[in-house]
Parts: sequence; structure tokens; C-alpha cells
Amino acid sequence: MPLSNYLNTTPTLGSRIYLHPSCQVIGDVTIGDDSSVWCNTVLRGDVNRIVIGRGTNVQDLTMGHVTHKSKDKPEGSPLIIGDFVTVGHSVVLHGCTIGNECLIGIGSIILDDVVIPDHVMIGAGSLVSPGKVLESGKLYIGRPAKLVRDLTPEEIAKLRYSAEHYIHVKYDYLAGSR
Repeated sequence: MPLSNYLNTTPTLGSRIYLHPSCQVIGDVTIGDDSSVWCNTVLRGDVNRIVIGRGTNVQDLTMGHVTHKSKDKPEGSPLIIGDFVTVGHSVVLHGCTIGNECLIGIGSIILDDVVIPDHVMIGAGSLVSPGKVLESGKLYIGRPAKLVRDLTPEEIAKLRYSAEHYIHVKYDYLAGSR
């Protein structure tokens, strides 16, 4: 398994998860039931914690990291990802909070202390600047990311569908590895 301890912290894994053999999950990382972490992804919970909810997929080449706790910032910036989130390929997530049923587009960068509430879509290649708090039910695109429009009810439903699709793909991989 691609798991590593850091000092006295060990990753905690839920049920029915899939970790691709090339990914790295290090330190204080908790991954919820039915989630998946794909090829060459790094989740480095060394100086703070990473929490990933259930049914979430973190796709290939994603980097998830945190900011350490300090006198000026006692909690630091952990990385918190909700349930049924799709994190696209080559995304950088650093010390941010992502709500439930979101989609983070390919190649996006989400920086420290960003708060993305439930039902948000971040377009491919976007950059969300440190400390930005987004609105639920919206589409954001660009560098820096800007609010483009409300998501349609169909797009909001597709956020959950995307994550559920990866649950099925994960089961195919788990069946093949037995």
C-alpha cells in the first residue's frame, strides 16, 4: 500500500476505498468510505491534517498539502474535502476547505484558507486566491477565478453523478486487484 507514517501519525482509511499503487498518502490523512485516490497523487498530511469525505475521488497527479500550525495561526490550514467531490487531474489543493458535491476542474489551484461550499464547480485551469470564500451553486472560472453564473439544476445533479461514476470505476479496480 502507498501509505507512509509521519512521526506519530498514520493514515486512516475507510471501507471500500481504492488507492492506486503509485499514489502517496502520508501522515495525518483520513479518507472516507468509497473514496478513491488515483495515479501519482500525493496527499501529504505531515504538518497538519487532511480529511477526505466519503464517495470522493482525487484524480491523477493531484497534490494535496497543508500549512503548519503557528503562533500567528494556531490551527494552520488543514485540507478538508467533503463528500462526493470530484477533484480533476493535476489539481493543487493547499490548506483549503471544499464542501460536498463539488467539482474541481483539471489543472486548477485552490490555495490556503479558501472555502468552497457545497455544489460549486471550478472550471479547468482556475486559480482560487488565498482566503477567498465562494458561493454555493455557482460556476467559477479563470486565473484568478471569477463568478461566471449560477449552476443549473441539471449541473448540480451532475456533480453527484460524477462522484458516483468514480465509485463504480473504483469497484472495477478493486475487483481486478483480488
